[in-house]
Amino acid sequence: MAFAVLHSVKDWSARFDKAGGATAVTIGNFDGVHKGHQKILQRAHDLAVEQKLLSAVLTFYPHPARVLRPSSAPPLLLTLEQRLAAIEAMGIDAVLVLRFDEGIAKVGPEDFVRGFLVDAMRAKAVLIGGNFRFGYRQAGDAKLLVELGQRWGFETQIVPPVIVDGIAVSSTAIRQAIREGQVAEARKLLGKPFALGGEIRPGTGQGRKLVVPTLNLFTQQELLPKNGVYATEVVVEGKIYRAATNVGVRPTFNGAGVSIESHLFDFGETLTGGQLEVRFWSRLRDEAKFSGPEALKAQVLSDLKRTQEYFRQAGPAKRR
Repeated sequence: MAFAVLHSVKDWSARFDKAGGATAVTIGNFDGVHKGHQKILQRAHDLAVEQKLLSAVLTFYPHPARVLRPSSAPPLLLTLEQRLAAIEAMGIDAVLVLRFDEGIAKVGPEDFVRGFLVDAMRAKAVLIGGNFRFGYRQAGDAKLLVELGQRWGFETQIVPPVIVDGIAVSSTAIRQAIREGQVAEARKLLGKPFALGGEIRPGTGQGRKLVVPTLNLFTQQELLPKNGVYATEVVVEGKIYRAATNVGVRPTFNGAGVSIESHLFDFGETLTGGQLEVRFWSRLRDEAKFSGPEALKAQVLSDLKRTQEYFRQAGPAKRR
């Protein structure tokens, strides 16, 4: 079946009630769709196939923290559209995206399970992590969900966390790594490079005239890697190019806002629009201010050499 995204219980029922619609469902925000999320999503998919169920996800938008504690809400790794695309790539059949507001925040644990999982999504299996909390003031936990499943006829499976280098994979740990520029560490936890996606926007043109040509990314993603220079892959016009990417304020040119500029190897086109994705593999250095364009150009050429050496030694094979 085609991947389905529904935004209300009413829409979900209209789509799936006549077809039976019993589900193997997992619940969460899935920011980053990291290795831990992938393990749960894979289990939901496999269980649905085994038991001839619909594999489903119940998620929320905006992130609950934006409503409950906006001053301390974390910057997100992915936009909603990116989250949904990553969930679809895991083979999930359908996602119910509920708008998180004060009304949903006040739904008690039992009413949450009965209203959304049992009555609406017809859950036969619910898959969660061990630290899962739900309902008003997060009063519900895994133990309560097991008890409610026994009462209302669904199986609860608690999926153990994924441990990488002694660290339990979590969105929080990945955000911290990215903030610190540790993109290689973030890649281990995500199971793929951290990526920024968005649109190509024209730059000032100074880089092309004085240093090397670049493509400039405008993204709506909230979390950017720490300012600096990175070995990256850039996806443009359906092809993947190795690149060196600067994230920062361009201090040599007295830049103001943060820009994301990539020089692509073996790429000669001049583009002022279209889609672009930058995948971060390794951090090369901090951003720095140089005495002028010539000193900056010398450093950029050194960065390009280091980037090529990185991919020769440890990077993925180039795909064109």
